[in-house]
Amino acid sequence: MPHIPQSDTAHIPVLTFEEALAQRSESALYDRSRWLYVPDFYSEYRYILGTRGKRPLIAVGINPSTAAPDDLDNTLKSVERIAHSSGYDSFLMFNVYAQRATDPDAMERTFNPDLHRENMKAFSYLLDLCGETPDVWAAWGTIILKRPWLADCVRDMAGIGLERGVRWFTCGPRSKKGGHPHHPLYLRRDAPLDPFDVEAYLDSLSEEN
Repeated sequence: MPHIPQSDTAHIPVLTFEEALAQRSESALYDRSRWLYVPDFYSEYRYILGTRGKRPLIAVGINPSTAAPDDLDNTLKSVERIAHSSGYDSFLMFNVYAQRATDPDAMERTFNPDLHRENMKAFSYLLDLCGETPDVWAAWGTIILKRPWLADCVRDMAGIGLERGVRWFTCGPRSKKGGHPHHPLYLRRDAPLDPFDVEAYLDSLSEEN
C-alpha cells in the first residue's frame, strides 16, 4: 500500500532522534541484531533503516517510503545489492527529509525545521558508525527539485560531512540537466560507485536558482 501523509509533521507527535533511538516497541518483530530501524515502528517519518555491519555504505534518498525491516521496497533492494557488490557488508538508508510519502509530490510543502534538526542528528549518528572515512552515496535523483528547501537540507548534510571526512559517491549516470545523482532504481547490480563533488554540485544548484 502507498503511504500518503496524514498531515504535516508539525501537527503530529514526532520523537527526537535520541528518543527514537532509545525506543523499544513491544510490537517490533524484526531482528535488532541485524537491523537498525529508527524509530523501530512504522510511523509518519523515518530517520534510519539499514543493516548492521563493520563496513556500511550510507545511501541518501529524498524521503522514506513504506520500507521496513524484512520488508524492503524495490529502491532499498537495489541499494542493498549495490552496497554488497561494491564491497560493503551492510547498508544504511538515510534521507534528505524524514517524512514518509510514497509519492514525493505528497511531501509537505512547509519545511519543518524541528524534523530536519533531528534528521541531521541521525546523519551524524550514522557517520559515527562508519569510522574515520564514512562513504556516502548520493542517491536522491531529480526528486530534489520537488521542494525548494530540499537543497538546503543537502547543504547541511554536506557541511556535517565536510567536518567528518565523508567521501561522497554517485552510482549510474547523472542527469544531463543539473547533474543530479541517479536514483537507485534501474541500476545494474554491478554498477560502480563514482566519486562525487557534492560542493560543486550544490554550487551549480545555487546558480540554477
